[in-house]
Amino acid sequence: MEIINANAATLSNFEVLKHLQKIKDSKRKHKGQLATITYETLRYLEETPCKDQTPQKIANCLKALQPFNLSKTEKLMLINTPPTTPLEIQLLVEESEEKLTEEQVQQILDILAEYFPFIVPEKIKVEENSN
Repeated sequence: MEIINANAATLSNFEVLKHLQKIKDSKRKHKGQLATITYETLRYLEETPCKDQTPQKIANCLKALQPFNLSKTEKLMLINTPPTTPLEIQLLVEESEEKLTEEQVQQILDILAEYFPFIVPEKIKVEENSN
């Protein structure tokens, strides 16, 4: 098999899940390796947060994330595996310490929790100096 255009599109886990469900439900039954791959991938994705996502929630979440100047890849990772802690955002957003303040990190966590209520974000604990 030859890859014609490697960057034609990047799909979210939600989009892959929906596509594989259509394949599974189609009249034409696939045999062999494709059926196994479809089955195993569906089984995996049905246990991830994407099972509770909707196209509308994803679109609204992406609009809400616009002010943070995140790359398409960073947004995709936030949608696919919504972080619940500032540390997870650090791991998903390149150079997050330079790009985002603690307040912005908390705002991102709150946005993700608003559109994907099945995740519960951890609040950032701000230590106060008693000097």
